[in-house]
Amino acid sequence: MTSRIHSANLSGVATDLIESYGNTARNVINVYRLGNERAAGFMAQRWESAVQKSSKRLTVEVRDNALAAQKKLSGYYIKGIAFTTDGADTAVNKAVELAAKGVQQVAVNAALFDKATGYTTLQKLAVAAVPAAQAVSKVAVKIEAQSSQLVSKVSGSKLGEVVAKVKRTSAFKKARAAKAA
Repeated sequence: MTSRIHSANLSGVATDLIESYGNTARNVINVYRLGNERAAGFMAQRWESAVQKSSKRLTVEVRDNALAAQKKLSGYYIKGIAFTTDGADTAVNKAVELAAKGVQQVAVNAALFDKATGYTTLQKLAVAAVPAAQAVSKVAVKIEAQSSQLVSKVSGSKLGEVVAKVKRTSAFKKARAAKAA
């Protein structure tokens, strides 16, 4: 979570704000990923339960085909989730990186402009904008914290645990491993 709200200049505050929004976006992506993986695991368990309940009326071949088809479809679904969320993560990371570089470049150009013209208008404007930007940044950090708590709730982990560890092991894989054990 971003905690650099104390930045004294506008570009620092803006960069912190961008990073906080990026973290919030990553948290939303993780909630989507984890929620869909949990749903896939739930559906796999329900399917297997339904097949087991009706196993007396099904031939062994039909039962095996039904389970294999469900596992294949769930596998595609999980791969689709991973593909889309990994792409979204990459897009957010690139957007945050480019936005931060843009803010820094604007700050450099503003300083050069003030130096070349001999006026400090842009610097004064930036100093005047810092308190408002810091206030917005504080709100963004609170939103980021709430989104982090949501990830923790969806993943079932305690706040502060690394979600990336959960991200790599889907609920479907956990259910399959538990059944095999």
